Amino acid sequence: MTTLRVVVDELIGDAPGGHRRYTEELTRQLIATAPPGCEVQGYVSNVSDDQLAELHGRLPGLSALHRLPVARRELMVAWQSGLALGGLRGMVHSPTLLAPLRKHDRAEGDQYAVTLHDTIAWSHPESLGTPVALWTKSMAKRARKHADAVVVPTHAVADRLSEVLDFGDRIRVIGGAPATALRLPPDADERAERLELPEEYALTLGSIMPRKGLAPLIRAMARPEVHGIPLLIAGPDRYGDGSATGVAAATGLPEDRVRALGQLDDADLAVVLDRATLFVFPSLVEGFGLPIVEAFKFGLPVIHSDDPALVEVAAGASLVVPRPSDSEPADDEGYTERLAAAIGRVLDDSELRTRLSVLAADRARAFSWRDSAERVWQLHADL
Repeated sequence: MTTLRVVVDELIGDAPGGHRRYTEELTRQLIATAPPGCEVQGYVSNVSDDQLAELHGRLPGLSALHRLPVARRELMVAWQSGLALGGLRGMVHSPTLLAPLRKHDRAEGDQYAVTLHDTIAWSHPESLGTPVALWTKSMAKRARKHADAVVVPTHAVADRLSEVLDFGDRIRVIGGAPATALRLPPDADERAERLELPEEYALTLGSIMPRKGLAPLIRAMARPEVHGIPLLIAGPDRYGDGSATGVAAATGLPEDRVRALGQLDDADLAVVLDRATLFVFPSLVEGFGLPIVEAFKFGLPVIHSDDPALVEVAAGASLVVPRPSDSEPADDEGYTERLAAAIGRVLDDSELRTRLSVLAADRARAFSWRDSAERVWQLHADL
């Protein structure tokens, strides 16, 4: 029996995040697509019995779930130092950089593949915080030395990564897909009423952190081109000392024009996406841009920045807005004006809205967790 050993520690705890979703969805499909004679085992830090049982329930079909001897924080430090903690060997796949990367012999059956989702640790380390950014850079350097393959979600990330670390031909581009649980629930009307969704609204997703570009988008909602359409934000209102509602108030917008909905579960997010008029994603840098793929799934007209990863993922199914240039600040009024013009164009042109909706629904079919998992299996077969 051939065993694929997957590090699933990202699933511990309740904190939402793209890496957590990626780990869960990919692991489930690795189990579902295991070739004949192959199995999937999970590896996790030293968690409680209740957490272990909960993890078993979320990943049915694992042939085994192994608990490593130390807690997550200590595991991160140990593997960063190259310690062979936990005896994790063989065919190992990590949906993040958390992996026991060290010198090994592939002739003896050891192979290590890790995932690097973006290059934000280099371009925008403040978004992660200093400890996380430093750990990411350190583990990326270990991957350069010891990983047999490094998975990235887009060619754009591969290109950016080549500017800071040379992985040669070990890079594999394997993207993600919307969550399988992201679908309309039976009680959609009740949820829409509870969320107080207006009849028409623009939707975005993210926090007010500078690289997400939400401040220019909020200011764009004060311009006449957008015809007074409200903006709903799926995500936390606050980031550091700032808030989305604070930016809106400073811009002079009334309370009903910009609303932060907070972190939504999949059912609520599906309802909010399904009923939106359009989706705007002004982020200045991304690794993949899952929110626009989720918007595509619901046939939404999508507007986003010209970040290379977003342009690659959208593949012509969206309206693209140039980001601020290197010579202008991220909150430059020019970006605000361009976002407002794009929103106004979609609102004013019904034929454009229809065309973008059709393109979105068609593009959404290009993303599948099953396809991603099959490509991971092929990656390890090639190694």
